[in-house]
Amino acid sequence: MDFAPGLKQTICSLFEVHEDSDSVQRIVTPLEYPGSSDKVVIRVRQRSHGFEIDENGEAALYASMYGGDVDSELVQRWAEELSQTSGVDYSDETLIASLRDQRLIAPTIFQVAAAAQQLFALATSHKERAANDFKDRVAEVVAEIAGALNLPYRSNVELTIAGSMVADHVIDHATPLIVIAASSAARLLEAEVIHMQYLYTQQPGFVLAIAESEQAVGKKQFKRANFYTGKTVDFSPPDLKQLLRQQLH
Repeated sequence: MDFAPGLKQTICSLFEVHEDSDSVQRIVTPLEYPGSSDKVVIRVRQRSHGFEIDENGEAALYASMYGGDVDSELVQRWAEELSQTSGVDYSDETLIASLRDQRLIAPTIFQVAAAAQQLFALATSHKERAANDFKDRVAEVVAEIAGALNLPYRSNVELTIAGSMVADHVIDHATPLIVIAASSAARLLEAEVIHMQYLYTQQPGFVLAIAESEQAVGKKQFKRANFYTGKTVDFSPPDLKQLLRQQLH
């Protein structure tokens, strides 16, 4: 019994969907836990009130096996913010989201998978990563070109697609240019999901994913992303300026 028709068509090109039972679908995602080859696996469970989407507690389990602290203050602060901003809860060492709208299943799968990867990374991290100015530099280029072409643009835009995903920038045009600044494989994968949602809903929009570098997002992921976005490039200010001009001419 396919209790979520269309789910496989929506995400099958990126995720493996297995029907474990009439009420449970298991999704093997392309995301891996940092430092391992273990894939993030998500379960979609049909309930009387709708659907529950979880990672079966595997993120905390793997983090603990790697010597991580899944109850640290850093993890707890992150979990509180996660619940407030995305609706994904961290309870009993399991990441879980509940929903009624079937259209939200696909983007919620990604949100839970990305959260699982983040939980593992936070729980096993021993050093704070230095912030970089990548997003600020992308923003400067977008502002310069949009201004030169006299086109309005918006930043941190909640997109009108299922799941209300956020674009770093949207330049208004006949075909809106949706810019995603990807400093991680998870953010690059989110650009792919946004692209797929636009195709699925047949809304006009061109998704341009800008990777901080191939190394930052992973060479395999970078290569794959060009098949699942409008275009994916690594960050070079001169090249990006030229690309934006060409796309918006």
